[in-house]
Amino acid sequence: MRIQEANNGSKMLNPKICIMKVDVHAVNFTVDRKLVDFIQERMDKLEKYYDRVVSSDVFLKVERTSDKENKVVEIKINVPGDDFLVKKQCKTFEEAVELSAESLERLLVKRKEKIRAHI
Repeated sequence: MRIQEANNGSKMLNPKICIMKVDVHAVNFTVDRKLVDFIQERMDKLEKYYDRVVSSDVFLKVERTSDKENKVVEIKINVPGDDFLVKKQCKTFEEAVELSAESLERLLVKRKEKIRAHI
C-alpha cells in the first residue's frame, strides 16, 4: 500500500509519504479488512530496522489438518540484492504474522550490520 500526497500545489511539511508496498494473498479463502490492516501495520514497523525494503508479499493459508495450529503465514521481503522468506504456522494468523515479523526483524538487522561492515 502506497500513500502519496496529491499534487495540488498545497505546501506541507512532508510532501511525500511512502509506505512499503504490502501485497496480501489469501489462498482459498477471503481475508477480512481488519486482518489486512493488522498485517500492513506490522510490516510498516519493519522499515525502522532496514529502510531499503522495497516490497513484501504475505501469503495466508489454512492447512487441512486436524491440528489446531493450521494457519500458515509466509512473508517474502524484497530488498535490493536479496529476498527473505519466512514461514510460520500457528493457531491464528495474527500470531503467525507477529512471529514472522520478529524473525524478519532479526534478518533485516543482520543484513544492515553486514552492509555497514562493508562500507
